[in-house]
Amino acid sequence: MFHKYQNNPIFGNSELGTLFDVYLTAQENSRIRMDLSTRKNNCVSVSFSNDGIHWDDPVTTLGPDPASGWEDMVNRNCVLKIGDTYKMWYTGQAHGNSYIGVAESENGIDFHRITKDPVLSPEVPFEGASVMNPCVLYENGIYRMWYSAGETYEPNVLCYAESVDGVTWQKSPLNPILEKNPEKEYEQNRIGGCQVIPHPALGYLVFYIGYRDIHTACVCVAYSKDGITDFHRCKTNPLVAPTPGEWDADSCYKPSALYDAKNNRWRIWYNGRAKGAEYIGMAEKTGDFKAEDFEER
Repeated sequence: MFHKYQNNPIFGNSELGTLFDVYLTAQENSRIRMDLSTRKNNCVSVSFSNDGIHWDDPVTTLGPDPASGWEDMVNRNCVLKIGDTYKMWYTGQAHGNSYIGVAESENGIDFHRITKDPVLSPEVPFEGASVMNPCVLYENGIYRMWYSAGETYEPNVLCYAESVDGVTWQKSPLNPILEKNPEKEYEQNRIGGCQVIPHPALGYLVFYIGYRDIHTACVCVAYSKDGITDFHRCKTNPLVAPTPGEWDADSCYKPSALYDAKNNRWRIWYNGRAKGAEYIGMAEKTGDFKAEDFEER
């Protein structure tokens, strides 16, 4: 059972404006890196923390490029450090469509685009007008991307693609790999916005957004041995749900999770919304996930 941090929200205020769709990674120096989207200037930014609760002021890492024709706004990104290079995959949005682009950096702050065109675009009916929310892992020399697809306001399904260079991608013939389950009240409308984390016993944990309706969202998790087939939903989904009357009263969106082995706990960061205000909060649970925590197929 996840419990929300008592002093939520941990990051954001009216001056910073809407903050959303975080992606957290543990750094070599025990710092935590949070990549996030900032609505005020339509860019992606980064912040750092020693404890996951108190955060530095955000610094812009990549801004929009209206001249490109496909990224009037940039948001919903993920960042990996591979060797000495930081690689970012991000969402570019323009004219009601969303695409995925790629950028690089030597210092993890100042990113530059390495292609002028998107590396992933909506192409088939279930992808609708948008591909967005890339989550990329680098395993055995292969880049593995999980992404959301469908409508632009909120996507509908989760999909998968692979690449040898992080630029040219091959979409899986199994797509979409995860769709809504109408029998589950918490995701009867659609799903989206995932982070995929390797797990030593379960294979891969997929933290994702479940939508009761297009305006009401919560945080869920499932596991898959290979990350692309045979998903088992957690019996205690949703892990994090809106709390009436609080800062996240309307929706809890886009989870990003880290396992703290030293303290044997999972922590989830998410963006919560109450009317027009959207900030970042955290929830945690003691102990690791086990197979018995999930439903049989």
